[in-house]
Amino acid sequence: VQLQASGGGLVQPGGSLRLSCAASGFRLDYYTIGWFRQAPGKEREGVSCISSSAGSTYYVDSVKGRFTISRDNAKNTAYLQMNSLKPEDTAVYYCATDILVGCTLVAGAYDYWGQGTLVTVSS
Repeated sequence: VQLQASGGGLVQPGGSLRLSCAASGFRLDYYTIGWFRQAPGKEREGVSCISSSAGSTYYVDSVKGRFTISRDNAKNTAYLQMNSLKPEDTAVYYCATDILVGCTLVAGAYDYWGQGTLVTVSS
């Protein structure tokens, strides 16, 4: 099981980025996907998650209305579209997966993690 997160970079406040989480070695179809982030000096925070069927999604309050999680099982990839980015969104973003009922932002529920991708929001 391997996850590859990508799409991070430097963006100005108000800008957008789309993160991708590509799976290899297994099919994502039956797996819940979670996105987490960790800012310098802060604890890891759950950002969003999507159930295997995409029937359930959840967002932390700070990103509601700005971020959208999605998945394309045919491409074995999940996405996090981030709009109206703020400096406080600056962090290393991680994707994680596991077979779960629904979705959760509890990091301990996920056994499989990708490497992080850095998002920097700055003018």
